[in-house]
Amino acid sequence: MVEDNTLKIMGVIPVRFEARRLPGKPLLDVAGKPLLQRVYDAAGRTFLLDDVRVATDSKQIFQFCLDNHIPAILTGEHRSGTDRVFEVMDRTQADVYVNIQGDEPTLRPEHIDLLIRPFLENDAQVTTLKVRISSECAEDPNVVKVVTDDREQALYFSRLPIPFDRDGEGQVVHYKHLGVYAYRREALAQFHSLPQAGLEISERLEQLRFLQNGIPIHVKETSYDTIGVDTEEDLQKAIEYFSVLSRGKPGN
Repeated sequence: MVEDNTLKIMGVIPVRFEARRLPGKPLLDVAGKPLLQRVYDAAGRTFLLDDVRVATDSKQIFQFCLDNHIPAILTGEHRSGTDRVFEVMDRTQADVYVNIQGDEPTLRPEHIDLLIRPFLENDAQVTTLKVRISSECAEDPNVVKVVTDDREQALYFSRLPIPFDRDGEGQVVHYKHLGVYAYRREALAQFHSLPQAGLEISERLEQLRFLQNGIPIHVKETSYDTIGVDTEEDLQKAIEYFSVLSRGKPGN
């Protein structure tokens, strides 16, 4: 299939300074670099993004970006990162917006490339990622699981271990949802115009608003899990990851 190289694709890193469990999280040190810098550097290593910008309502983070030559947009206050990306969309011109979580320092260029490819090759509206996990990991309600059909379209997302292994035979494969997304402009605008869906409220998962309203989500599988930094324990895991990496690749 011929790729559509006419699309303008923008990466947006939505960031807020306050975090209940890790105050000032975006600027915390991760093995010699601030967390936000790690995320921005990862996004900058893919050639499929035409532009990458941080979106924040924090003047402190905005100043950090100015000081470190990171393109940034000062936004209003928002309830979610998706709402922040929508404001960026409302103020810029691009065909596809990639929502790059600001607390994912171990994100790889391969992750972003996987998100973008379906837009270049077909008429994808929304894309996200999954990675295979153990049945033990699937029991953790903090790990969001996803099931897909044979066309890589999401059927459902849940905090429960889906699919359920009714007979306990251990043959069920579970997939963790990695919370990075890409949206075609029209799909993001439609999402923003819709009220919260019942499934979304029940599971506290905003991506279910797409599914409940018939907007398909294309899910690509990756072999690489990420370390999302939400707690001090996560932060230490990320520090250890980059410390090990730097021993083999100086400068990381």
